[in-house]
Amino acid sequence: MEHYPGLRTVKRSIRMTEVIGLIIIAIATVVAGATEVISMFKAMKVTLADLLLMFLYLEVLAMVAIYLDSGKLPIRFPLYIAIIALARYLILDMKNLDSMQIIAISVTMVMIAATVLIIRYGHLKLPYDDRNNLERSLMNNEKSKDIQQESDK
Repeated sequence: MEHYPGLRTVKRSIRMTEVIGLIIIAIATVVAGATEVISMFKAMKVTLADLLLMFLYLEVLAMVAIYLDSGKLPIRFPLYIAIIALARYLILDMKNLDSMQIIAISVTMVMIAATVLIIRYGHLKLPYDDRNNLERSLMNNEKSKDIQQESDK
């Protein structure tokens, strides 16, 4: 893949854009978390909804840290955030929801949790090579096809 001219510059530009975006997300999350803590201190009260919101902020920060560290984003993290967000929604708006909406949200949470388990099981039982190994094997396959075609001539 490196044999295309300018590809390295494009990759570097994309990576820098990702890093800048992640830094903005991290700063916004810290500011939102600090605002929430200040409002809890002012109210002199901590509710379950406040704690779940803080967990959402922590999950977002963990996701940003993992992405910055490894350059990869495990799909499980957005799913965890979705479960926490749905739980928070249920807790905050339970009085305004009818029974079918509560059941639908609960079933959605169970489906997301099952998805996390299936993904985790797949990663343990069916591991896959990282992207670099995959690209190398694709390049080797292309080279071997080229060699085979030349020898057939």
